[in-house]
This record gives sequence, structure tokens and C-alpha cells, in this order.
Amino acid sequence: MTTTLAFPVLLRLIDERSRAFRAAVASAPDLDVQVPTCPEWTLFDLARHIGEGRRDWAATVAAGPAEAKSAAEGAPAAPREREALSAWLAESTERLLDALRKAGPDRGCWTWWGSSQSPRTSGAVARHQLQQLTVHTYDAQVAVGAPEPLPDEAALDGVEEFLSTCVATTSAWPHEPSAFDFHAAEGRSWRLTVDGDGARCTRVAAPGTTPDAAEDGVPDAAGVSVHGTAGELVLFVYDRIPAGSVRIEGDAGLFDLLRAWEPEE
Repeated sequence: MTTTLAFPVLLRLIDERSRAFRAAVASAPDLDVQVPTCPEWTLFDLARHIGEGRRDWAATVAAGPAEAKSAAEGAPAAPREREALSAWLAESTERLLDALRKAGPDRGCWTWWGSSQSPRTSGAVARHQLQQLTVHTYDAQVAVGAPEPLPDEAALDGVEEFLSTCVATTSAWPHEPSAFDFHAAEGRSWRLTVDGDGARCTRVAAPGTTPDAAEDGVPDAAGVSVHGTAGELVLFVYDRIPAGSVRIEGDAGLFDLLRAWEPEE
């Protein structure tokens, strides 16, 4: 599995999404508005999550290949005043970017994804942080009533990043072997294969194309396929938009099984 985006591009897009997030917060009539896509949070809660999370990941990246996630020490609490909050968010992002620049893409780093297809490196952290900021920026934009399509560069890497980091595992799939195909309108496709060996993501050349070598017990055809723009696919896998927002072919119930699955690590 190769990273679609080069490390400097990841850092640039993290900065851009952070700026877009702050713009959404600045435009909100009230920081206590609810976030419909994160119903337990207000916009302030979401902003605090973004700032605190980026500071902790900055500390984790700086710590290198440690045994546990690091926490930012002595970090100030998220301020409620609008301009101060924006400055605090900007500093949080800059701390993350600075740690990533100093580490480079190949340095070892603690991550929560142990048996996934994503490496435990600062480069993989940057890739996942971009997706976290991209989706949460969308959340903030929804909260202020001005959602925008996800940026193409981030969205085209987002489906593969989600599948290879958040879904891929060596834990056995407890149901009949199957496959999920994801087809982006921009011309990129992926297959998630699930069976007794776990779940793994591969790229597919085009809609209807299967991996070169079918694996034992795994059907050549996908059990379910989902079609949409790359941005729609990312929002679908992150449960930000309903199934009716994309086109699904095959057994849609497989997605219920996938979402309910809790692999043993």
C-alpha cells in the first residue's frame, strides 16, 4: 500500500484544512451550536477536540517509537473567547506540523493501528491527521450551515487511508468471506477483502475489475459495491452522509456487519 500524497503535500493540506476549520468556527453565530454530524458535541467541543488532539499527536510524533501515546504537557486549556480560540487552534496545528517536519515521514512512531496495513511512522500519522482534519472541518461547516465538498487531493487519498488504517486487520472476519468495492467517480477504485485472515485493502484498476489473483474462499465479485465521488465515499465511510447519498449495488447489509465488527487485537 503506497501513500498517494507526498509528505510535503500532506503537511500543506493539514495546514489548509486547519485554516478552513478555523474559518468555520469564526463564522459561527455561537460556539454552543450543536454539530449535527457529531450530535454529542457543540462546536466548542469539536474545536477543543481538534486542538487538544493535535497537541497530543505532536508530542507523540516528537517522542518517536515510544511504547505509548504521549500527551502534551502544560498545554493551556481551550479558551472560550473567539479570537483566543482561533489563535490556540492555529498554535495546535503548528505544533503538529513542526513535530512532523522535524521527524520526517519515515521515523517510527507510536500509533493505535497495530495490525493494520498502515505503517507505524510519522508519515502515516500525517496521512491520518489530514483525514481527521478534513472530516472534522466538514463537521464544523455543517454546524454553521455551510458544508463544502472535500478537497479533491485529500478525498482521493481518504478512502484508501480509512480502509488501510481503520479497517484493515489480521483478526478473522466472523462471517462468510466477501469483498467490498469502492468506486470513485474520479476514476480510482479500491477493494476491501474480508475473510478468515482478516481484512485488507487493495487497489482495483477500474469498476468491475478484481485483484489479479483471487484468494481461496473469496468470491471474484464483490458482495457489495458503492459508487460516488471520492469526497462522498469518504463521508460515507465516516458515517457523515446516509447510504442514500451514494449508489450501492449488491448486499447493503454487509455494511451493517462491517460497522458492527469489533476485531480482536
